[in-house]
Amino acid sequence: MSAVRRTQRTPGEIVDETFGQCLRRLRGGRSFRDVASVAACSKSYLSDLERGLKTPTPQMVAALDQALGARGELIALADVRPGMDPLEQADALQQGLHEALAAGPLTDSSLDEIAYMVARHGRATRYRSERELLPELLADFQDLRLLLTHRQPASSRKRLTIAVAQMSGLMALTLLKLGDDRARAWWRTGRAAAAAAEDRATLSWMYAQEAYQLYYGHDLEGAVELAARAQQLAGGLPCVGDALAAPLEARAHALLGRPGDTTRALAAAEVALGRLPDEDQIGSAFGYSEASLRFHSGNALTHLGETSRAGEQQARALELYPESDRTDRALIRLDQAMCLATDGDPAGAAVHATNTIVDLPPGNRSALIIYRARDVAARVPRARAVSEVRVLREVLALPPGERDSNSGADQPGNGGRR
Repeated sequence: MSAVRRTQRTPGEIVDETFGQCLRRLRGGRSFRDVASVAACSKSYLSDLERGLKTPTPQMVAALDQALGARGELIALADVRPGMDPLEQADALQQGLHEALAAGPLTDSSLDEIAYMVARHGRATRYRSERELLPELLADFQDLRLLLTHRQPASSRKRLTIAVAQMSGLMALTLLKLGDDRARAWWRTGRAAAAAAEDRATLSWMYAQEAYQLYYGHDLEGAVELAARAQQLAGGLPCVGDALAAPLEARAHALLGRPGDTTRALAAAEVALGRLPDEDQIGSAFGYSEASLRFHSGNALTHLGETSRAGEQQARALELYPESDRTDRALIRLDQAMCLATDGDPAGAAVHATNTIVDLPPGNRSALIIYRARDVAARVPRARAVSEVRVLREVLALPPGERDSNSGADQPGNGGRR
């Protein structure tokens, strides 16, 4: 028995209709042979579908819908099964209608909505945890994938492809922060999409963001190379990729012990930020701001051991960052802890790092945060591991859900919370 949908054929006629009945009505006077040849199936298979003896695949439903000019009617009925829960039926119908709408040509309003969706996700990276963001990215990316399967005018397809590149970058960044190596595949997809759209600004942004993957994977020379590629693609024009890449290059040079190259790259970062229009100096994965530059400059100077200058940059960054930007604020505080360790205060460094972890909501304690906190712990030799350092190492060894109550961050003698 086939599923039933209530259909209004004419203003005064409402009937219940199965998938097979709908298929028969839409076929009209056309022969099985004619429809089957267009939909690439057999006549007997088509007959079985009309009689409700077989269930079509999603691909076959789409082919029949297009062959018969059904405008989504068959798609809307296909996934509704007999005895299905009403809420599940509603989900199936919604998906069918959504796919039917995606099959149509993209309007300017549709493309504007896609651009807004991508920009909204970019802003959300500044205040939402990666685990919250990932499911929504996946759902919206599925819609983009569906739109890409249909033919679009060249101008529409270019805008759609740029959106795919940007969303690929957001997927990669999210997976990177979660410590998932699948981010690497998404960088490749994003670069391919940006290149297909022939959009140098987006391609520059992709290379600048991918440089972070190599930076946190300890491939510092590779990070420098990709950062240089991003700046080359920007060509000196106002571009977020340029402003993002120069300070990342400086941080990699600092870790490699190259103070001269670090200073040169930081100077280039100041110039690149100064060229950016106000609309790009925003708190978003697609923007770059003074807050970010102060954070990244402070980080580079921290790696060089110039703790006094680093402290000035860190203080300014914390003034500029909103409280909602938990990830970067936590990373800045971990840089402050690193400076304390460099200056010979292992207890103060450990307390500052421990409180940074404990103060974060569990959902924001990403792999990236823990990675940086372990850097602080590793800076203090075990021979000098005072009790505060042991507490930090214990916190880092605990499962994420247990880092609140068992850390000892509020116990007497450890400096309390800062």
